[in-house]
Amino acid sequence: MTSFYDTLKTYDWDDVKQNIMDKSKNDAIAAINNPHRTLDDFMALISPAATPLLEDMAVEANRLTLERFGNTIQLYIPLYVSNYCTNFCVYCGFNHDNDIHRKMLTLEEVQAETDVITGWGFKHLLLVSGEAPAVTTVDYYEKVIRTVRDKFSQIALEVQPLDTDDYARLHEAGLSFVCVYQETYNEQQYPKYHPKGRKANYRYRLETPDRACTAGVQKMGIGALLGLEDWRTDSFFTALHLKYLEKTYWRSKYSISLPRLRPHAGAFMPKDPINDKQMVQLICAYRLLDQQAEISISTRESREFRDHVMHLGATSMSAGSSTEPGGYVVPHKELEQFAINDNRTPQEMVEAIKAQGYEPVWKDWDTWM
Repeated sequence: MTSFYDTLKTYDWDDVKQNIMDKSKNDAIAAINNPHRTLDDFMALISPAATPLLEDMAVEANRLTLERFGNTIQLYIPLYVSNYCTNFCVYCGFNHDNDIHRKMLTLEEVQAETDVITGWGFKHLLLVSGEAPAVTTVDYYEKVIRTVRDKFSQIALEVQPLDTDDYARLHEAGLSFVCVYQETYNEQQYPKYHPKGRKANYRYRLETPDRACTAGVQKMGIGALLGLEDWRTDSFFTALHLKYLEKTYWRSKYSISLPRLRPHAGAFMPKDPINDKQMVQLICAYRLLDQQAEISISTRESREFRDHVMHLGATSMSAGSSTEPGGYVVPHKELEQFAINDNRTPQEMVEAIKAQGYEPVWKDWDTWM
């Protein structure tokens, strides 16, 4: 069976990086004016040569987003069910070597957390966990999904990669959305950031969207962790992945996330940090390439930045987030995965969205019923 890995192997990381850097301002202008943009156009749009054209890109990104999504921002909230992890990712607060208190929520604690969450109005829930398959098993995830599915119209999962049969089982239980981020598409450098644990298997992680979509999951979220490797090159491979999935699994919907490295338990520093202006350029470039994909901006970003990018292509945002297991009922900061940047409450986020001329959307579909 073919997968995205076969497509990826036809590209060379260094060649792609050089192609992006070689793009001219005229290439970027042509990309903005091309209504049928290609991946080559995307290279031009994320290149340094496109920086002076950011205002033109923003105008077009805004137009395309309004045309497809209207003046709406979908709201979701993450629920961290466990911070147990057997991986050794050098950039993550859940790293197995980090000396933090570990916790996995019981079903009763999950109920208590979701009681708080639904009280705030959320109907889209993202279940998040460290990757410890012997602790947070597929059985556990199925029980959690069945426990909370009557409360939510969409249940998403951001946990360890699973097999196709496991995704099919969880989809039957009520799962509709799977998020798996490759972190970096640079296969040669990948082991440096993931030295041990199941996450060290680059190809198995890369092929997770293939397995989830084969299992019938309605929506797939992908992305790269911006700051690990050259952000432009990683973003190109994310776009390549998106286009492959849309063509191969056309029944599913897709979402792009743009997580930037944030402070956490540990001392890892980003190799290739991306600044706010470059983030704006990247968001606009994704929208110009793909009008249909959702673009999600989490509370890793500041309130000022998130308010600004509502007009540039972002369609989905978290609010009131806690990155610690049990953090909505009883906060314990020593359990968190990374530091939150936008600390607004859900109601404050609602007011901020309205102040920007947009409508907050708590629910946009029903999943399993």
